[in-house]
Amino acid sequence: MASLENEKTVVGWAARDPSGVLSPYTYTLRNTGPEDVLIKVICCGICHTDLHQIKNDLGMSNYPMVPGHEVVGEVIEVGSAVTSYTVGDVVGVGVIVGSCRNCRPCNLDIEQYCNKKIWSYNDVYTDGRPTQGGFAESMIVDQKFIVKIPEGMAPEQAAPLLCAGVTVYSPLSHFGLKQSGLRGGILGLGGVGHMGVKIAKAMGHHVTVISSSDKKRAEALDHLGADRYLISSDATQMQEAADSLDYIIDTVPAFHPLEPYLSLLKLDGKLILLGVINTPLQFVTPMVMLGRKTITGSFIGSMKETREMLDFCQEKKLTSTIEVVKMDYVNTALERLEKNDVRYRFVVDVAGSKFEQQH
Repeated sequence: MASLENEKTVVGWAARDPSGVLSPYTYTLRNTGPEDVLIKVICCGICHTDLHQIKNDLGMSNYPMVPGHEVVGEVIEVGSAVTSYTVGDVVGVGVIVGSCRNCRPCNLDIEQYCNKKIWSYNDVYTDGRPTQGGFAESMIVDQKFIVKIPEGMAPEQAAPLLCAGVTVYSPLSHFGLKQSGLRGGILGLGGVGHMGVKIAKAMGHHVTVISSSDKKRAEALDHLGADRYLISSDATQMQEAADSLDYIIDTVPAFHPLEPYLSLLKLDGKLILLGVINTPLQFVTPMVMLGRKTITGSFIGSMKETREMLDFCQEKKLTSTIEVVKMDYVNTALERLEKNDVRYRFVVDVAGSKFEQQH
């Protein structure tokens, strides 16, 4: 194989316009430096954010766009200054691949809050090249934004942890909600929500899944191990559950009222917003004032938290519940994800898929 300094041509599956339909696309990876690692992609999870991005829901999409930010791959080559990784290591890449490294968040090791962070795809790297994600044969990533996958953890299991897993772990850790015995609520039982149930249960919390209908009851209680299932449209149930939760992890990625859920929180309870929503949400202020409640948000997690979370999942033997698909099924998978027809995360078997060169 050519040395790391030479440009590499790869094939990925890209969206060309806001229809969001992906098809094979040939492009060159950015020039590499001494701190860079060349990764052969093994698999990549499909996140709800991928849908938002390929369809330009947030009005910031640039095409052609190769999505995918739950990437697990094998190190093929390393730059001369790479110290933490060697050829053959199985590693993960998440939502960001760069930051300024000298602002307050960067200095505090919470680089995901850097104002100059560089997204894994649909962004521009420091050399002016567009970044492209993990629905591709390979990626080049700075060693700082790579994590080692724990030995014995299957790549397809690890992939959803790199976004969905750490997105839940980070706020629980930051807000001091890791101790056992807490009572938590999980709103929305998708990719992030299902990991929320598993991680909160592993921390020793009493977990209530909150849903708009009865249809996920068996899954929540029997399959995921939640302690309680609450139907948000049932006024009696909601009344009985008032003032009962220390926190709610709200993963719903669409407009929804906040007041019904605020009423479930105890004094000083926290409603933690994790879903990307592009329309304003609303509530009346007494709902938060009369219980000193907090509405807050959290964005993925730091590299440090990602490593912690992977170790936690390995120690507790936590796995994601996934459906593995090949790359040629990706458009169907995205359609199904839009209808919430997946239990609970699609993972694309990239290494096992055929890539045909097309421009």
